[in-house]
Amino acid sequence: MASKLTPFLRTAARSASRASARPLITQQSSRAFTISARKQSDVLMVHRNTSDNNPNIPFKFTEENEKIITEVLKRYPPQYKKAAVMPLLDLGQRQHGFTSISVMNEVARILEMPPQRVYEVASFYTMYNRTPVGKFHVQACTTTPCQLGGCGSDVIVQAIKEHLGIKQGETTKDGLFTFIEVECLGACVNAPMVQINDEYYEDLTPETIKSLLTALKESVTDASKAPKPGPVSGRETCENSAGLTNLTSEPWGTETTREDL
Repeated sequence: MASKLTPFLRTAARSASRASARPLITQQSSRAFTISARKQSDVLMVHRNTSDNNPNIPFKFTEENEKIITEVLKRYPPQYKKAAVMPLLDLGQRQHGFTSISVMNEVARILEMPPQRVYEVASFYTMYNRTPVGKFHVQACTTTPCQLGGCGSDVIVQAIKEHLGIKQGETTKDGLFTFIEVECLGACVNAPMVQINDEYYEDLTPETIKSLLTALKESVTDASKAPKPGPVSGRETCENSAGLTNLTSEPWGTETTREDL
């Protein structure tokens, strides 16, 4: 038996010695892989009671939202009404401001689901904010297209931090703004961009993002100051800002022939 194991033991010993001799890569000797604020992984799935988020805080849907829930449940067979868990969690978040443990428990009660099943959904999808956020949830895309497009997302992130005086994952003292970095939001052609609540603001520069944040703050007391969503560069959607460069003539078809033939 010993003779059969000897080759494997020698191989394992050689691998261990090579690994121990391999130099460690330190922060001083290599560039950082990310500049985002570090966040513990257990934030994604662990709930810890706090003064503003614990099961003893009552939550009930408003009468208006109860009507919406009735309409949502009509989309599903009665035996499959638990499929409505995502729209109901979203509705609860919009009413309460974030998806608290009480919101999740109420959704579980309405759908007759084990609460754990609701917790699994809420902790899997990042659109559910399981801790309080500000009135304006600023989500800056920092994926590659936004890093490369326009002035680049790095300078947009820096401008937001300077203007609001907070870092990623923090909320301003007045409770108006929460700022985070997110992955691709699907508006790559209008990069760099941010999502604030349900709206996209695109073609940003450090100056325009600061003006945008100022306007949002002013809109709290004067709704007319609310900025218009979409590109802030003047173009309507994602068309070339310099005008059309192709498809400028009648497209060819079966009835179209070359003039020189």
